[in-house]
Amino acid sequence: MKERAVIKNVQRVGGDKVDIIIENGVIAQIEAAGRGRGDRLIEYPGAYVSSGWIDMHVHAFPEFDPYGDEIDEIGVKQGVTTIVDAGSCGADRIADLAASRERAQTNLFAFLNISRIGLLRIDELSNLAWIDREQAVQAVGAHKDLIVGLKARISNSVVGESGIEPLLIARGLSRETSLPIMVHIGSGPPDIEEIVPLLERGDVITHYLNGKANNLFDGEGKPLRVLKDAVARGVHLDVGHGTRSFSFKVAEAAKRHGIELQTISTDIYRGNRLNGPVYSMAHVLSKFLYLGYSLEEVIAAVTTHAADWLKRPELGRIQVGDKANLTMFTIEEEPTALMDSEGDMRMGERRIETKGVFVNGSFIEC
Repeated sequence: MKERAVIKNVQRVGGDKVDIIIENGVIAQIEAAGRGRGDRLIEYPGAYVSSGWIDMHVHAFPEFDPYGDEIDEIGVKQGVTTIVDAGSCGADRIADLAASRERAQTNLFAFLNISRIGLLRIDELSNLAWIDREQAVQAVGAHKDLIVGLKARISNSVVGESGIEPLLIARGLSRETSLPIMVHIGSGPPDIEEIVPLLERGDVITHYLNGKANNLFDGEGKPLRVLKDAVARGVHLDVGHGTRSFSFKVAEAAKRHGIELQTISTDIYRGNRLNGPVYSMAHVLSKFLYLGYSLEEVIAAVTTHAADWLKRPELGRIQVGDKANLTMFTIEEEPTALMDSEGDMRMGERRIETKGVFVNGSFIEC
């Protein structure tokens, strides 16, 4: 017997109110609000619906400390139906991460850390012997359904005396595997002016709104020429909020100078989920509402923009015949304390609150 679930009277972002009828996990109909009929009703008064949220930068390998967490704790329980692990594992442990996705309700993809040890240590690129090209290529071949890119954390605490060399190796691996690179930027050396010119169309700069001395904006808040050139050639910008990598002041400068909002990600793991300043995807999205972005812009940054980068457009749409992949949320009009990674506290007037997701044939309350 087919089960017909109806998500009733939800508002599409920037659009009309609808009922979404789901049969055996697939969107069967989209009707005007109040017209849907089914065996199971799912309703949250005043709720919005979007395609399932995508977090492009998380750490979902709980065995690694401090940067690790359970897949569903940072996925469906937070209203996020798809997460992309950003280099927790290198070739040594990527098979274990791949196995863990089979036990999760959240969709999981991953960037492969170019260091075979991954985040077993947090200076994983300080010893070039830990970068095994052959092993990395083999891992990509073995896990094509999981791995969407390569990860290189290019900041001083990670690379040490290796300098820019790990990024040069990553560039070579990118060409060999036809995969883009996600580059973590932070404190130098290497200098940001040395890093960014090595990035090509489709590569990702994560933490682009960090407030460290080696960031992408000058002392007056103007974007550096290397940033503007990178955007012009199609390098992708990803927020990657994290514990130390998001500044309200830098984000305000980026908006003021017309740097387009592409993808919003959390860089979430157990520590900053429980203790802040990240807490959840909804909390991070609320910061961008505070910054003056529209709801449409904010939600696009975790749906269509991310799905387009992943080359999986079905993850960024609500369409009859597709597997149901949906996030329901509300906008709560109430004062909300919002803190960036530098301790700068702001007071927002509204916040996003997740209610539930429909993914992989199941409805899950947040």
